[in-house]
Amino acid sequence: MQAKFAEPETPFGVERALVGAHPAIVKLRALIERVAPTEVTVLITGESGTGKEVVAQAIHRLSPRSLQPFVPVNCAAIPHDLLESEMFGHERGAFTGAAGSRHGLLATADRGTIFLDEIGEMPIGLQAKLLRVLEDGVVRPVGADRATRVNVRVIAASSVDLGTAVAKGAFREDLFYRLQVVPIVIAPLRERRSDIPLLTEHFLERIRDRTPGREIAISREAMVALWSYDWPGNVRELENMVERLAILCEGSIIDTSILPDNLVAGARPATAPIAVKLSDGAVNLNDLVRELEGRLINDALKQAGGNKQAAARLLGLKRTTFSAKLRRCGVIAPASLDDREKDSTSKESYG
Repeated sequence: MQAKFAEPETPFGVERALVGAHPAIVKLRALIERVAPTEVTVLITGESGTGKEVVAQAIHRLSPRSLQPFVPVNCAAIPHDLLESEMFGHERGAFTGAAGSRHGLLATADRGTIFLDEIGEMPIGLQAKLLRVLEDGVVRPVGADRATRVNVRVIAASSVDLGTAVAKGAFREDLFYRLQVVPIVIAPLRERRSDIPLLTEHFLERIRDRTPGREIAISREAMVALWSYDWPGNVRELENMVERLAILCEGSIIDTSILPDNLVAGARPATAPIAVKLSDGAVNLNDLVRELEGRLINDALKQAGGNKQAAARLLGLKRTTFSAKLRRCGVIAPASLDDREKDSTSKESYG
């Protein structure tokens, strides 16, 4: 495992690292900028592929530790019997095969940041040693008689509910509360669909940068399909899909003909019912209203074949009011028959 160092000559912008204009992402960027200059531990939760390591790197790069190592550790990828040695190091002869002493990843991250991804996979015994590091800054390598001190900031992440793991006895309660001094929750992509066009363009721009001279964009119809899909793999799945489509695209426009069957078959608006109980805590009524409006607008557009004026009539709205709500909710209108006839000579695209 190698430490990652920030490039001091490269200015870092959290807007570039976390692309999106949805309120959830705007709030996330603001929280990162507030917590980064501090020394508190952070627990990031979210589904797989939402960008937990991206958030951790952003916190590190905006912190006073930015010129020091950023060390990512995937606790689920390292066998349990090796994880302690990897993190804390070991002395020569500490176990079979330990031919020499070795510094652990916590020592490697000294004065920097260590990112413990999928921390829920860490064995209970090792959790106790990590708690000691958080409380006292003390690291004892396997087989060592003495402990050493490290100055390291810990950022942890989990794709599972650690609170549930605590209730089941699979995760230490004291470590849980010590880690989530500042909890950060990342919304899944399906809950911020209005960011899909921005993310798609961002990924296409990176592809264009890597292949100078190649102009590649995406058609309106293909973008509608991307917007409608639920993306269970979140931003990572979208990024991989854009890469795939760019490779398969023979011309300069990605259209629906090269979209995979599972994406087309799974392309649908978010139609799950909105269930809110005031007893569950604070409710953002504006966000809920915007979400419901977006669903109704999307359904009206589908029923009207993409014709905005007809969709507005279905909802009892003026076209100008309908268009304003369309923009605010981030809904992409599928092209109507009239639109397609008008654009028969020039294909509308994003990019």
